[in-house]
Amino acid sequence: MTWKRWSYMDHWITRTPQGPRQPSFNRKHTERYLRQLEALEFTGFDTFSFALPVYAGLYGSVGAFERVLQDHGFAGLTGVFSAYPYATDFAAPHRRETHDRIVADFERTAAAVEGSAVENVIVMPTNTYFHVEPVTDETIKVTAELWNRVGALLAQRGLALGCHFEFWGAIRTEEELALFFEHTDPDLVGFFCDTAQHTIAGVDPLALFRRYRERCRGFHFKDTHNVDDFEAYRTPPDAELMATGVPRWFYEMGTPGGLVDFPALMREILDSGFDGWLTVEHDKADLGGGDFAESTAVAKWYIDNVLASARAGAAR
Repeated sequence: MTWKRWSYMDHWITRTPQGPRQPSFNRKHTERYLRQLEALEFTGFDTFSFALPVYAGLYGSVGAFERVLQDHGFAGLTGVFSAYPYATDFAAPHRRETHDRIVADFERTAAAVEGSAVENVIVMPTNTYFHVEPVTDETIKVTAELWNRVGALLAQRGLALGCHFEFWGAIRTEEELALFFEHTDPDLVGFFCDTAQHTIAGVDPLALFRRYRERCRGFHFKDTHNVDDFEAYRTPPDAELMATGVPRWFYEMGTPGGLVDFPALMREILDSGFDGWLTVEHDKADLGGGDFAESTAVAKWYIDNVLASARAGAAR
């Protein structure tokens, strides 16, 4: 069986005469970027909620941008990611007084993608750990209340909510995840599995998928070479960039030293009957002289040449 639903998460930095830039700064670079993804046969495209007005400004509307994606062989815009990394007076999921404002944000996001191919709205459900601690049962339960509300709002508009947990977020351990999911409605609040983030947090993504497969909405496939066993998750202002002794947390699939067992996860996905999007994500691939185009090509080679065998093994 050949898995057809591979999407790409919109992390990309391109070299320009003005220096490193996101390709969305003009149409020429955006369409060069999309042609590279098309050549690798990605068929889904996920982006950030903050990027929607950027693409709308570039092409006239979100719908017009989606038609450009379709011209490049994509099904369309398939997922939107939203996050509130830092707690503010207006956005702190563990504080009830901010919930109305956050719900209003998702009303706008839902309106922006109305009529598009978007299936998943993916969220980072907490602020960064150091802005929430002490993390308690109460902070997790209050956070769960918010995402039940957002999940209900999105479901009314035909969208699925998937919660994507960071190793530096305020819900990160198996026990914290279990408490959060215990207090959220499985029909409204889904699980979105980031293979590297959970591995760094010391949690096995394969075991998590087995536990929460009925509410799994999708995956971010990326690897890591490190487990955070020294409380790097508490590092301000950004544990992904500032942690002592770890210059780079995230790697593409297929690099030596990777800790995620992707073939085993792929077999489990196939055997489970999951039929959603599998998303390749390359967060900060340019650290240490890396290149997004190269990392993405390496990952797609790994999909076509290593995970293809895993899929065939599962099918037998």
